[in-house]
Amino acid sequence: MQAPPAGSTTRLFNLLSSRTELDHPLCAECTHILLSNLTRQLEETKKERDGYIAFEKEVRKEADREKDGPSKDEVEQKIEKLKEEEHFAIDQLKAAESERAQLEQELRSLELEEKALEEEEAEFWRVHNAHLLKSAEQASQLAALRAAYAADLATLEKLERTNVYNDAFCIGHDGVFGTINGLRLGRVPGVPVEWAEINAAWGQTLLLLYTIARKLDYTFENYRLVPMGSFSRIERTTGDKATYELYGSGDLHLGRLLHNRRFDFAMVAFLDCLKQLIDYVRSQDPHVDFPHQIVKDKIGEASVKVQFSQEEAWTRALRHVLLALKILLKWATNGSNG
Repeated sequence: MQAPPAGSTTRLFNLLSSRTELDHPLCAECTHILLSNLTRQLEETKKERDGYIAFEKEVRKEADREKDGPSKDEVEQKIEKLKEEEHFAIDQLKAAESERAQLEQELRSLELEEKALEEEEAEFWRVHNAHLLKSAEQASQLAALRAAYAADLATLEKLERTNVYNDAFCIGHDGVFGTINGLRLGRVPGVPVEWAEINAAWGQTLLLLYTIARKLDYTFENYRLVPMGSFSRIERTTGDKATYELYGSGDLHLGRLLHNRRFDFAMVAFLDCLKQLIDYVRSQDPHVDFPHQIVKDKIGEASVKVQFSQEEAWTRALRHVLLALKILLKWATNGSNG
């Protein structure tokens, strides 16, 4: 800082001396310091003055703005409007609260309805699952029934293709012998067929003729067949109504010879009944072919009598008898009357 001029210093001294009882002579350096401090204070005072002036201006501007503001009526109108807005807002709030209460009630109703629907859905699925189980069980039963039906149908078809008569009366041959169910019918030299087997074979043969006649609903004239196994017989229904035993014996005593004669009569009577049935079948179906003709006691030129005949011829006649029965059985079971 520059030193104050000499004139200033003198004035300063005079000023100080006038304010106090003492004169104030100062040295140059002290004077210089004093002037510097005073200058600084002056600058600060100016700044403070400028701040007050600026503040005064702001206060005046604010006062001016207050003078230019709304009037009392306007303020009261604004207050009234605000009150109205407040009442409207309160009404809206009450309406909103009422709507909220209504929505809460609807929500509770919906919750109850949802719970009921959940219970209904649970019941539906329970019933549905029970139905599925029952349906599966019924499907299993149906499959089992269908399988059983298919098996029964196959069995029925098999049975329908099966001729029970052929199974019950199997006619064949064993060398020169005709056989029925494996029993040989006849005798030849060198082949000792027991009379028990022959009698059993005649019992089966008579039963077969009896069965075919019943199936065809045919009644023999003059005779009645009595199938009784190895002791079968034929009874006359007219004349003397004699009974002829259809079984024989190899004994040679007189009583047995008489019995064997009745045996011959029985075989002739059998041949008569066989001819009656053949004639009946031919009357029903002329196309049926029987290769051996029956005339009295002969079939195919061979007699069915065992006495006074060669065993080979008797055996051949019995073979022809079985063949005729086989043709009758086939026609009765498979033909138009089957």
